[in-house]
Amino acid sequence: MPIVLDSVPADALPAAFFPPTTPADFSRADFGPRFYWGASTAAYQTEGAWQHQGKEASIWDDFTRRKGVIQRGEHGRVATDFYHRYEQDLDLAQAMGLTDFRFSVSWPRVLPKGVGATNRRGLDFYDRLVDACLERELRPWLTLYHWDLPSALQARGGWTNRSIVGWLADYAATMAHHLGDRVGHWLVLNEPMAFVGAGHLLGVHAPGRRHLGAFLAAAHHATLAQAEGGRALRAALPASAQIGTTFSCSYLTPQRPDSARDVAATRRADAVLNRFFVEPTLGLGYPTEELPALRWLLARYQQPGDEARLAFDFDFWGVQNYTREVVRFSPWLPPQWAKLVPARQRGVACTDMDWEVYPESIYHMLKQFSAYENAPPLVVTEAGAAFPDTCAGGRVADHARRAYLRAAIGQTLRAQREGVPVEGFFAWSLTDNFEWAAGYGPRFGLIHIDYETQQRTLKDSGHWYRQFLTAPHLARRN
Repeated sequence: MPIVLDSVPADALPAAFFPPTTPADFSRADFGPRFYWGASTAAYQTEGAWQHQGKEASIWDDFTRRKGVIQRGEHGRVATDFYHRYEQDLDLAQAMGLTDFRFSVSWPRVLPKGVGATNRRGLDFYDRLVDACLERELRPWLTLYHWDLPSALQARGGWTNRSIVGWLADYAATMAHHLGDRVGHWLVLNEPMAFVGAGHLLGVHAPGRRHLGAFLAAAHHATLAQAEGGRALRAALPASAQIGTTFSCSYLTPQRPDSARDVAATRRADAVLNRFFVEPTLGLGYPTEELPALRWLLARYQQPGDEARLAFDFDFWGVQNYTREVVRFSPWLPPQWAKLVPARQRGVACTDMDWEVYPESIYHMLKQFSAYENAPPLVVTEAGAAFPDTCAGGRVADHARRAYLRAAIGQTLRAQREGVPVEGFFAWSLTDNFEWAAGYGPRFGLIHIDYETQQRTLKDSGHWYRQFLTAPHLARRN
């Protein structure tokens, strides 16, 4: 039976929250004085104001109107009303002792048609947001694309249209010219495998397609856009600007380590889930040695010179990790011949997303990505856990999230102590928010949101993060 975590007392949490490989005691000082400490957000998940001051629709505005695709029929039209309440949220971030704040720009807010004329009022919002960060000594980290593609571009094929490579590069240049004097850290794409796979193959995210050809086209174009977006930023930004992109990843282990089939299936799954968008940036091309069929499947969408265009010398990679996955061989799922074994079936401690509680996954993925020759420095740009919080008497006693956050930071330190060039940690997320197809049910935030009143309440996990970042004493087990 699965282990259910809701109001479990801190001293009764499963051992998964306290991996013995986590340093027993550590402090912020152990990471060095230049380590980045932040929290992350995304435009569609928080901003609301969905048709405000010239903003037009995104693919998520369209997708959430479909019946049955989002839990409880929810949507992001109001979300956490960050558009109007950003100063309050930034005040809480500052009070927590954060040094950095990661957010994304809503593409259809600044370029309503995706290309062409800019929306001055949309740009003004991001001017105010960046200035508000700097006033609070929060370094702004700007993600260009966090999944809310303008509907006008989807009508022209979206990510399956090769023209999107140029569209994204132009959008990148627009934002760089506008905010490059104040924003020093830029990220091109948020988790390309997530928005390509879930949106074009599985159909569970916008734009809701289920087609292998759409997936392959979108995947190749996203890999090209990842690099072209980086080049557009580098051409427009000051030399001091740091340019990165982010990758979703999960530590993968075979269900039966003594099974050659399961071990091989794990390698194939790793090629798709963890390596597909990483290796092209290094000039290694796609990881087709484990999946030879990918070579001819992708060939239809490639043009001469593409392989060289896939490479870009990023200043850092954002590593976004939440769990591990267990893999077994499956004869029914070509060409990967692999299946992920659901955590609930394995009887392990799970989050509200049905993901296994496995903080050590962060350590393993930092090690894996840093092992590449010429890999850039790494930043954990997302790590967190969703649990069913309750706000009672002005307090959210989220023992499980607090324990997970402490373990995740400890596993990051473990990797750093073993020589991994990891330079920052961003919790996902600053506030509770709209969690895509799961709606408002799962809560990841350090700050609790009452969605009816928009009341903000700093959770115990947020208080712990503040204590860790502002107090000199060590971060202990409890």
